[in-house]
Order: sequence, then C-alpha cells, then structure tokens
Amino acid sequence: MKFKSQIMNALEMERSLRRIALEITEKNNGLENVKLVGIRSRGVPLAERIKNYLSEIEKTKVPLGILDITLYRDDLSQVAENPVHKDTKIDFAVDNSIIVLVDDVLYTGRTVQAALNGIFSLGRPKAVQLCVLIDRGHHEIPVKADFVGRIVPTAKDEIIKVSLNETDEEENVKIFVK
Repeated sequence: MKFKSQIMNALEMERSLRRIALEITEKNNGLENVKLVGIRSRGVPLAERIKNYLSEIEKTKVPLGILDITLYRDDLSQVAENPVHKDTKIDFAVDNSIIVLVDDVLYTGRTVQAALNGIFSLGRPKAVQLCVLIDRGHHEIPVKADFVGRIVPTAKDEIIKVSLNETDEEENVKIFVK
C-alpha cells in the first residue's frame, strides 16, 4: 500500500466525535434509553470516547456494549478457516432501547448488516442508529449513517485507515492506494 494523504488529525477526530455526541443527544431529545454499541475493533474505542463526551454534555452515564460481528458476517468462510470470536459484551437489555452502533468506516455496508443481525439476535430495539467516523461511499446495501464524522469520497482502489491511540499508538485517518 502506498500512502496518499492524511484526511484527519487527532484534533479533527476529537472535534468530530464531540459533534457526533451532541447530534446523538439532539436527535434523541436527550439520552433516555440510548445505549452505545461499539463494533470490534476500532468502533469500541470510538464508542468509549463518545460515551465520555455524552457524559460531559448530559451529566449522565450511557451504557456501552461491545459487539463482535465475526459470526454474523456473510463472508465468514472467506475471512478465515477458523475465525477468532472475541466475544460480545452487552450487559443491558436491547429490547425497546435506542441502540447507537459505532464503527470507524462505512464502506460496503456489510459490517453494518452483520452488526444488525448481531443486535437483533439479542432482542428487539426500539430503534437502531448508525454512527461512523468516516463514510467513504461505495455502499453495496441500502445503509446510511445517522451520525458521520466526515464523508470522504474514495476510489475503489483506495483504503481508509483509521488509527487510534488505543489500538495503533497514533491518532489520524489516512488514505492509502492499493
């Protein structure tokens, strides 16, 4: 892969996540019944950050769950012979909740489809909202994020890499070319 450009630095990422937290609060008229679910792997630290910003804004704690979509993927046999399942940790009732799914990049929509299957296997939420740091287009299924940090039109041969301190020891979003 060849580096093409950096599209977000740490400060820009923080600003986007703070704005998203405000948008979540506004769209839901507060945070009653709102629960965050981070999609492994980079959706989890992003959800944790949003949770902290929501706590600052509304002075309340929002439940946070972790969803491993490995077993819900439609390309499971192509991913690995023996896929590693890192466990889903959702310690709250999904039924009648407003679930905000959090992920780093929205591309084809297949991750979102798998996440929805995972959530609905746990119960029936009142609503599911999607939050992504980057929407790069090229959706293959009809899916649209409710909360987006940045829309970045890309070519099919480009790859967007979100790096977070928690997982990568750096903080930025870059585009690479295959």
